[in-house]
Amino acid sequence: MSRDGSIDLAHIAPTMFDHFQWVPFLVAITVLTMSPGLDSLLVIRNAARGGLRDGMLTSLGICTGLFAHATVSALGLSVILLGSATLFSAMKFAGAGYLIWLGIQSLRSARSARGLTIPEQRSQRVPAALSLREGLLSNVLNPKPIIFYMAFLPQFIDPAHSAMVQSLAMAAMHFTIAMIWQGLLVVMVDRARDLLARPRVGSVLDGICGILLIGFGAKLAATQS
Repeated sequence: MSRDGSIDLAHIAPTMFDHFQWVPFLVAITVLTMSPGLDSLLVIRNAARGGLRDGMLTSLGICTGLFAHATVSALGLSVILLGSATLFSAMKFAGAGYLIWLGIQSLRSARSARGLTIPEQRSQRVPAALSLREGLLSNVLNPKPIIFYMAFLPQFIDPAHSAMVQSLAMAAMHFTIAMIWQGLLVVMVDRARDLLARPRVGSVLDGICGILLIGFGAKLAATQS
C-alpha cells in the first residue's frame, strides 16, 4: 500500500506474464497453425466457394472456437471429458459426422456441371451465418484441439495467477496468428479466381476437398483416444 493509502498493484505481485515464455509459445503455435490440416482446408474450400467474405468469416468462426477450447481447458472440463469414454465418444462422433457431411456436400458440388464456378457477386450467395457456423462447428466439435490445449497450455500457465485469464490470453494470441495465416490463404485463393472459375478446375478442387473432409471425418471417428 502506498503512503496515500491506495493499493499499488505494481508492488504487490509481478504482472501475470512477466515470466511468460513468449518465444517457445509463439513458435509452437505458429508451426501448429501453418501445418496443413482441417482448418486450412475448410478456409480454402469456402474462399473458393464464396470469395474473401466467405473465407474470412469461416476463419473467424474457426478461430473463435479456440476461446471455447481455452475456457474448457481452464475450467478443467477437459479432464472430465477425457476421463469419460461416453462423453468423448459422443463429441468425437458428432465432429466426425459433421466433417463427413461437409465432404459429401463438396462431392455433390463436384458432380454438378459448374463445380466451384464463381459468379461476379459470389460473396452475396453465401450467408454470413453459414460461413461462421461452418467454421465454428468444425473447430468446436473436434475434440483434438481440447486435447492439445489441455496438454499444451498448462506448460505456460503461472499457478500464482488466474488460469482462466492466462488461457484466454494465449487463445487470443493463437487467434491472431491463425487469422493472419488463414487470411493469407483466403487472399491467395481469391487471387486465383479466374482459374477457379473454370468449371473443370472448380469441380476437381471441390472433389479433392470433399474426399479430404470425409477422410478427416473417418480418421476422427476411428481415433481410439
